[in-house]
Amino acid sequence: MITVWLPIMSPWKPLNRLPSPIELVRQFTPNWFTVNMGTGITFLLLAQFPARIAGLHALAYGLFIADAAIFALFIGLFAARWLFFTQDAMPLLRHPVQSMFLGAIPMALIPLVNGLVLFHPGQPAAAELATHLWWIDAALSLLTGWLVPWYQFTAQDHSLERMTGVWLLPVVPAEVAASSAGYLAQHLPAAQAQALIVSGYALWGMSVPIALGILTVLYLRLALHKLPPKELGVSTWLSLGPIGTGAFALLTLGAAAPQAFADTVMAPVAALAGPLGVIGALILWGLGLWWLVTAIALTAIQVRRGLPFNLGWWGFTFPVGVYTAASLTLGLRTGMAFFTAFAATLIVALVAAWAVVAVRSAHGLWHGHLVQAPCLSCKPELPAKTA
Repeated sequence: MITVWLPIMSPWKPLNRLPSPIELVRQFTPNWFTVNMGTGITFLLLAQFPARIAGLHALAYGLFIADAAIFALFIGLFAARWLFFTQDAMPLLRHPVQSMFLGAIPMALIPLVNGLVLFHPGQPAAAELATHLWWIDAALSLLTGWLVPWYQFTAQDHSLERMTGVWLLPVVPAEVAASSAGYLAQHLPAAQAQALIVSGYALWGMSVPIALGILTVLYLRLALHKLPPKELGVSTWLSLGPIGTGAFALLTLGAAAPQAFADTVMAPVAALAGPLGVIGALILWGLGLWWLVTAIALTAIQVRRGLPFNLGWWGFTFPVGVYTAASLTLGLRTGMAFFTAFAATLIVALVAAWAVVAVRSAHGLWHGHLVQAPCLSCKPELPAKTA
């Protein structure tokens, strides 16, 4: 008599949808770092909410600590996959979708870097740790920005019809690091700030123009081949990421440059960085507004068709969050209340989206049904035993 072993489907038993708990390691993908991206931008914006609300800052700090712990856990799981399941991890680099999410790793680190100086202002140790982590993040951003496109150009199978906003993920981390460079530079001595600002502008140049080119191709793809599959329906929101971060980076770098380069040969150029940054951010903000309205309209169509939940739903958080950060900063730099009110509205919507996606992602991780590695050629089978 042949019987098949099945896991006990208890709601209190973790990973009960997986054949074995070790599958959490073998099938852990970089998609999970979008959890850190979404949580990170949420606590950063909550801590800077325009209205003072009792307990809001404490809540933001709690999310910061939780996000740091989750990031450490995910780094451990991802490293363990490469260490103990190297042959199963290698196909990730050739997968046309999963490989793109390698860019989520450096983008997940930046909110923690910024959080160190935001929640520990005036503490040299926090600023020093943040600076070291920033340089690590910049290196990772450059690695993904070159490595993933190299595989995309030489080893992966792509077509215009299958193209989505996911293509943006490997190139955007550089501009995310650039925005952080301007933010950190305002808390550092001039010599350190100068290095970060110069590096930040270079990183911006290695990311934003390429991202805008990808958005142009994405527009063409949507016109010719219509909406992406419902499983990738949320990917349209990713277009807000490079636009919002590009604008935010111009604002932070422009704010930091004049003080950092005062009394240097770069002082006249640095003095222009602030006003030019505002102008550039306003232009990008307008472009982002077009994509925001478009993403809402296209998502409404996808919802009517049936939008299945997956980790892609984190696309509702980080891209909206960085666009919100740009809006909030424009309000401060221009003195126009409209931008501040608009940002506050988006923060409320962001928190609501984060709560829904976080709960459903935690449920999927606990039970294991969201732990899937499409890059693996075959799925593990349930072990059978003979009675």
